Amino acid sequence: MTSKIQEIKQSFIVAVWFMMLTFPIMVIRVNPIQGVIHWRWANMAVVGVGSFFLSFLWRYLLRRKQMGKMVAEGEIEKKPFSQRLVEEKNIYVPALILIGLAVGLFPFVFSTYQTNIMTTALIYVVLGLGLNIVVGLAGLLDLGYVAFYAVGAYSYALLNHHFGVGFWVALPIGAMLGATFGILLGFPVLRLRGDYLAIVTLGFGEIIRLILENWNEFSFGPSGIANIPRPGFFGVVMPLETATVYIYFLMIGLTLFTIFVVNRLQNSRIGRAWIALREDEIACQAMGIDKTRTKLTAFALGATWAGMVGVIFAAKTTFINPASFTFLESAIILSIVVLGGMGSIIGVIIGAFILILLPEYLRAFSDYRMLIFGAVMVIMMVFRPQGIISGIRRSYQFKAQK
Repeated sequence: MTSKIQEIKQSFIVAVWFMMLTFPIMVIRVNPIQGVIHWRWANMAVVGVGSFFLSFLWRYLLRRKQMGKMVAEGEIEKKPFSQRLVEEKNIYVPALILIGLAVGLFPFVFSTYQTNIMTTALIYVVLGLGLNIVVGLAGLLDLGYVAFYAVGAYSYALLNHHFGVGFWVALPIGAMLGATFGILLGFPVLRLRGDYLAIVTLGFGEIIRLILENWNEFSFGPSGIANIPRPGFFGVVMPLETATVYIYFLMIGLTLFTIFVVNRLQNSRIGRAWIALREDEIACQAMGIDKTRTKLTAFALGATWAGMVGVIFAAKTTFINPASFTFLESAIILSIVVLGGMGSIIGVIIGAFILILLPEYLRAFSDYRMLIFGAVMVIMMVFRPQGIISGIRRSYQFKAQK
């Protein structure tokens, strides 16, 4: 009981420290035209509550990691499964309830602008989890991932423009087209690895962008495609604010679905094959794993999520053009995976929120915000190169029977 009270005190101190640190950015807002200062105390409360629970969760994960090391070294005995299950439920269930309440109330507490930013962050969460299959699990460096994102977006825009296809019909079509293009990219690069693979995937991404930019008869060129319909709900016409909230909850559902599927894939037979391919390709092939099928599956499944999110991106913005799918987008998605921790689902989620939300909330610093953003990235890569939450490396022990 005393240790729990001590942890609550430490989390409270961390929360107060973060509230003081972010006070000038999150609370004070100056309107120079009207000469008015707006005090946003709700933001301060959100920072305090969020940092309190994140601090609590961070120490819990560190304690679990330390306990795992002690069990592996034989310093302590492993607890029975039933006892561990009860202890985890005592922590996970209240945390999940609080997170669910925060997620559900977010669009009704904050402005449409904040909801739009959070929807964008969720889009990059799904993109990061999709690329995590290719880079984090299979170890295939893909610098042209944005091409599949563009395929999904343009599939909805063009199908709607020419044939009047709706959002819900275009969503699986975008996913299938993304998987198809993933396989088309995978076949030429089966024998490549490392830097050579990265160069080829980078070229693939640029080819898609240049086709979209120069083939005016097909993609309308740099002018793009406008008036793309937002997602409907049984034919109900929604105003802009309602549609924004609707897309937000749609992205929440897709994010949860992606986390579930990626987690199941990671722990499946194909997931273990991806990890084996990442660790040693020659040993993987020597163990009887079909290298061709394993690589193509990684490219196809990773591209599926990009195609699906591309459809939602087109519906959210109602306008797309090739400028939305440059190499910088691929670099940001790859940075999310590397910063969060390759192979880690929770790490990718945290990395996406940091990389997407941090530049938005640093707008108060105007010209210096990207400098601060870059400095945070450099410091992170120097002191924590494995990412915020590194992937768990499984180890198996075989004990001889006496």
